[in-house]
Amino acid sequence: MPRRTASEQGPSTREKLIRAAEEVFAEQGVHGAQLRDVVRLAGQGNPSAVQYHFGSRAGLLDAVMAARQDRTERVLAGLLAADGSPEATAPDTPATARRLLTALVRAEASELGSTRGLRGLRISAQLSHESGVRTGVPHPTLAGTAYWRLIVRLGDCLPALPRPLRLERTDLVLTLVGAALADRAGQYLAGTAPLTDEELFLADLAGTSLAVLTAPAPGPGPDPTT
Repeated sequence: MPRRTASEQGPSTREKLIRAAEEVFAEQGVHGAQLRDVVRLAGQGNPSAVQYHFGSRAGLLDAVMAARQDRTERVLAGLLAADGSPEATAPDTPATARRLLTALVRAEASELGSTRGLRGLRISAQLSHESGVRTGVPHPTLAGTAYWRLIVRLGDCLPALPRPLRLERTDLVLTLVGAALADRAGQYLAGTAPLTDEELFLADLAGTSLAVLTAPAPGPGPDPTT
């Protein structure tokens, strides 16, 4: 009797655990989720299945985020190529920042089209400050990606800002985009009708993010002694 291929055998235990973790982390929160619920939902009898396949909760979470990053990376690469790769070729101007932010928002929003993507958005919004932007060292799942190169390029479009403020501003924008998309994802999962259609929502999110990113640096405050 011929052996079945991996695709014919169905999802591997590792893939089952990743899919289950996406559901549990999205519903219970990254830090509140119980690994035993992940194992049970994945149909595994061994309570140590997560440790065996991923080493730890953090390893499982990294695998969940890596799967999501792979999906958005493919979309982002296509958007940048269609726009002439402004991340690499265009001058550092607000117009370049606008194109980069639009590509970023559109790539992230591609996750709104599936239940798996909706859950991924809910999870990643809880991890926005772990990207590595504030230190300039990318999280391992972002190292070498078009996504990370885009983030760095966004900072380069803010030459008038001191580097610490530039890093904080970029991190803030990523948090804003992540939170807005996670909120939208939550509405879709709950069957709630959003206030705006998706096209308007995405255009406004890109525009709002650009306004935050390119706002002038605050001047000195009033002298409290006067």
